[in-house]
Formats: sequence, C-alpha cells, structure tokens
Amino acid sequence: MFIDQAKIRIKAGDGGNGCVAFRREAFEPNGGPSGGDGGDGGDVIMESSERHNTLVHFRFNPEYKAQRGQHGMGSNCTGKQGKDIILKVPVGTMVYDFESGQLLHDFSSPDDKIIIAKGGRGGRGNARFATSTHQAPREHEDGRPGEEHVLRLELKLLADVGLVGYPNAGKSTLISRISAAKPKIADYPFTTLEPNLGVVTVGDINEGRSFVVADIPGLIEGAHEGAGLGTQFLRHIERTRLLVHLVDVSDASGRPDPVQDFEVIMNELTSFGAYLEEKPMILVASKIDVANEDKLAKLKRFAKKKKLEFCEISAVTGEGIEKLKFAMADKVEEVRKRLSTEVR
Repeated sequence: MFIDQAKIRIKAGDGGNGCVAFRREAFEPNGGPSGGDGGDGGDVIMESSERHNTLVHFRFNPEYKAQRGQHGMGSNCTGKQGKDIILKVPVGTMVYDFESGQLLHDFSSPDDKIIIAKGGRGGRGNARFATSTHQAPREHEDGRPGEEHVLRLELKLLADVGLVGYPNAGKSTLISRISAAKPKIADYPFTTLEPNLGVVTVGDINEGRSFVVADIPGLIEGAHEGAGLGTQFLRHIERTRLLVHLVDVSDASGRPDPVQDFEVIMNELTSFGAYLEEKPMILVASKIDVANEDKLAKLKRFAKKKKLEFCEISAVTGEGIEKLKFAMADKVEEVRKRLSTEVR
C-alpha cells in the first residue's frame, strides 16, 4: 500500500512539577527546604530514514505522545526526564502545520533529524526559592506543558528521472528492463497504481554512473482536475531532474495521433502549476517493435521541430534501451552539474 499523505497529532511530554519538602535529619532540628525540581518532558523527534518509502505507518496510528517528566522529590532529588519518541519518515517527506499550512521542514536527505515538538520544562522545587531572608519557602513551580501540534505529512519521491505518459505507454516494462524494480505489468490501463522506484547503473557496476528512476502512474486528460488517478501522483514529478516522456507509436493504444498524446500530457503537467513543463525532457517513441511507421515518423518530425532529444525503444525486445540509458545518464549528469554551480 502506497500512502503519500497523512495527518497526525503529536504531543511532547509535560514537565514534572517541583516538590515542596523539608529535611528531617538527625542533629538538624531546623532542617531546611529540600524539594527537588521536576524533570523535563520528552521531545517528539522526526528523522528521515531510507528504510521507509511510504507514510502508511502513520495511517493506522495517527497520535503520538512523548513521556512526561517525573515530579521532583524530597532530598533535592530531581524528577526523571521523560523519554523522547522518534518518528521515522521517508526521505522526501514535507511536514506542514495543519492549521496554518506553513512548511515546518523538508526531509530532503537521509538521517536528517529535527525536534518537531519540544518537551515542557520541569518546575522548580522549593529548595530553589530559599534565600537568607526566606529560609522556609513553600513556593514551587508546576511543570510547563509540552508543545502540541497537528501536522500534515506529504511525501514527494526523490528521483532523478520521472517516466511520464499515457497509461500503457510502456513505462513499467521500461523500468523493469533498466533496473531491478518489479512493477506490475499487464495489457490494460492503470496497471500501475503506485509509483515504482528503480536504480539504474550505466557502465561498470563499480565505477559506472547511477541514477534513480520513478515510474509515475499513467496520466490522462483532466488529471490535474482529478480525472483518472488525478493529482494523486503528479506531485511526485516535482522533485525529478529529468522527464522521460513515453509515447506509444503502435496501434494498440487506439489513439491516432502521437503528437496529440504528447501535447495532452504536457498540458496536464503545465496545468498542475509546479513548472513541470520546464524540466529537461527526452521524448521516447515506445513499442517500436510493433510501430505504425506513420506515427513514428510524425513523432520524430515533431521532436526535431521542438528540438527535443528523441529516442526509439522497444522495452520488449530491448532495442534502443542502452542508448536511452546513456542519454538519461548524460542528461542527469548535466543537470546535476548545473544545479551544483547555481548553489555555489
């Protein structure tokens, strides 16, 4: 089950109360204040983990509470601090305040850790209030409450390459050929109901270049308004560096114009509003083993006119696959270099 959104309620631990106590020891008849401080409440911590790839573990357990601090005790004993709780989230998770919509943190790298809710401070015991003129204080402080938030978690996959196109354009077959991913493959629309990630290596396995490819479930006209799988997976394309747009040039799709297929999907990407249409792109004619030559020629002319890099592949026979892998690797490397230069 692929869950990419969740709403959770978190509560950090309250601080323990300070204690009011006085010493009663032999040979010290007057004693003195000995109330200890309360312990601090536990924090709620979030940490990104590569072992998690969905938010499904938050779906069935949406409330999390850290341990409160223990109350102070006599003999100047400080209460025990409450235990923190650590919530693991996938890399690519964005954390928003549910009420205001403010982005609190973007977990864009592994092992990133933040305190999302701070535990309350323990209250002071009466020993803290003793002075030379106030030697038997009965004042103490209650512990402070821990922070409490309602959060919205949104997962956006981190991939270098996003495969887009109509349902049954050959995306799942392609990712199964170029990586170890094992998506469901069948000859009916919307076979893929959740994104699949695969690592692709070009060249020697030890020294070659590698990048991550995401197979985004098929888009159709009106997707940005909720048609088909709707906007459910469009957000996962936002972080990709490169789009590989597959267009079926066989007659199996039942759609006569491959250029129109391309433009429909591009219109959906544009309408989504995240500048997806401006990403670098490779246009791929798929299923060339059973291609309609007129469709293939028309798409090739269109790519030349639009100055788009063009590849022809058959994921079934393997024709053109190696050429496409190297083209993707070159493009990803180019984008990475440009982004690193811009950061400097």
